[in-house]
Amino acid sequence: MRQSRFAVRVSSLLLAAACTFTGATTAQAAPQTVATGYAALGDSYSSGVGAGTYIASSGNCLRSNHAYPALWASTHAVSSFAFAACNGARTSDVMNRQLGSLTRRTGLVSLTVGGSDSGFSDVMMTCVLRGTTACVSANADARTYMDTSLPGDLDRLYAAISRRAPAARVVVLGYPHLYKLSGSCMAGLSDTARAAVNRSVDRLNTVIAKRVADHGFTYADVAGAFSGHEICSASPWLRSVNLLAVVESYHPTSTGQSHGYLPVFARSA
Repeated sequence: MRQSRFAVRVSSLLLAAACTFTGATTAQAAPQTVATGYAALGDSYSSGVGAGTYIASSGNCLRSNHAYPALWASTHAVSSFAFAACNGARTSDVMNRQLGSLTRRTGLVSLTVGGSDSGFSDVMMTCVLRGTTACVSANADARTYMDTSLPGDLDRLYAAISRRAPAARVVVLGYPHLYKLSGSCMAGLSDTARAAVNRSVDRLNTVIAKRVADHGFTYADVAGAFSGHEICSASPWLRSVNLLAVVESYHPTSTGQSHGYLPVFARSA
């Protein structure tokens, strides 16, 4: 079985420490901190909204045991697992409420953030309730925010993560297209509106990927993993509007977490 990059890194650190101690004959080696902890930060796509089986103690953050961070941590030997991701979190929320879980012992950080900053919940409400013209306009406004304000928000957050966890490998995951165009949906948004939403997702991912690269982090693109499994596809891994649990609308199902996000994260960890 191929080891994850995180596991290889930890093994290398341990081997180096062993060689240091066994080869020292006249001087005592300085103690080294081995960074093996894992912290999962971010918004609803990382907390697992839509996947069900929410952890009672997580309250309105709606963290799920079916979310990709919990699934990954359950099969890897990490010294600690801090599951801090929270429904609705913006970059400022992650900065102010989630970075306390990071230390110099944190060896791996995962993160999804930017969708809430860009107002995707309001955009989707506009698209559902006000029609195609309003939907296209709302998406254009969201893309303007992505181009002008979001890069600075991400820069501040990424710099703070580096300061708090300098030894960590940081994997920032993107977002999937929400819709398959010309798909099987018989009602709902027009294809023009659906295309506008997908364009906004593309722009968001592009902005995130650029900032990630500039900070030396790893960007993990999930769009390919979800291809053919969008809303209006034959086998969707994303929830459409859910009137019984509105907060779960437009989020990955448990299958979307385990078959979409988890494999992509595992390849980058």
